[in-house]
Amino acid sequence: MSTIQTSDLTKRFGELAAVDGVDLDVAAGEVLCLLGPSGCGKTTTLRMIAGLETVTGGEVRIAGKRVNELSPAARDIAMVFQFYALYPSLSVAENLAFPLQAENMSKAEIENRVEEVAGKLELGDVLHRRPGVLAEGEKQRVAVARAIVRDPNCFLFDEPLSRLDVELRMAMRGQIKEILSELSKATVIVTHDQLEALTMADRIAVMRDGRIEQIATPHDIFAHPRNVFVAGFIGTPQMNLMQGKLLQLNGRASFNLAGQEVSLDLTGGAGQLRPGDSYTVGIRPRGLEPLSEAAPGSLAATVDLVEPMGAETLLHLRADGQDIRVVLDRHNVVHEGERLHLALARDKLHLFGQDGGRIEA
Repeated sequence: MSTIQTSDLTKRFGELAAVDGVDLDVAAGEVLCLLGPSGCGKTTTLRMIAGLETVTGGEVRIAGKRVNELSPAARDIAMVFQFYALYPSLSVAENLAFPLQAENMSKAEIENRVEEVAGKLELGDVLHRRPGVLAEGEKQRVAVARAIVRDPNCFLFDEPLSRLDVELRMAMRGQIKEILSELSKATVIVTHDQLEALTMADRIAVMRDGRIEQIATPHDIFAHPRNVFVAGFIGTPQMNLMQGKLLQLNGRASFNLAGQEVSLDLTGGAGQLRPGDSYTVGIRPRGLEPLSEAAPGSLAATVDLVEPMGAETLLHLRADGQDIRVVLDRHNVVHEGERLHLALARDKLHLFGQDGGRIEA
């Protein structure tokens, strides 16, 4: 069965732990995205799974078999690189046929398989062309087609869409997701693009400094970030994260945020809170609502910059040196220098303790 597992996977370069104790379990038919900033260890993790990087510690298992000592060719994987790695002297059809020739398939079988995969990825009209005359999107589809043309144990994608423009990325995300859903193979995709991860993955593993901060479905990663790092990394525009001291608990929680007393309605977690302690209050830009006038417990801020985004407008505000982002419907006309009073939507609030961990509140 097509599965990928790593346990306590570690890679050290001297004293530097590029990957530090990563545990993954990718089921057959599941797409897992490794997501994180540059240098977090996601590509090194993928290369260890592929056998392109030696393992310092831990174990890699593919289809239930330990593969630490096996060469990349012996692991029966298919990998799509950021740079397409196509043979420039071969036509598209010959590029697709190349990995099948090592499997002792007949010429007729190879031709049938190439035509089948080319049809799925809309490459029928370019089979006779060489990579040098193809558009970027066509090259990427050829690279994906060459990976799936045979029947490997699993698929690995390293930043597969990073060289495409926005429109092509959207189209390719849908095509790759549709193809993978038909193959029932364990798949790991490395990306730094959170939209790519949110739209393509069944689960996302957010990495930082060689470790996994959280593994969950796209919805849970967005709605229930485990800590401040995940909260700030996932979401566009970025979540507002405000340091505040808890002043009192009296049915509602009063915090000192941006030099103001702001009242928050916490539905739970009050037993974990202590007046006088500092916490991080998180709220997404779409969870802040402007009020027609000041209200007890609201947050006042001054508009510093207005960014039209088509159907919505992104506002950058300042309050006592704190940057605050608010997204409004474009029909809400707001001007730079205007003073706004903001209500914090209760169901959009996130609360984090001094250790950065989430408090269910």
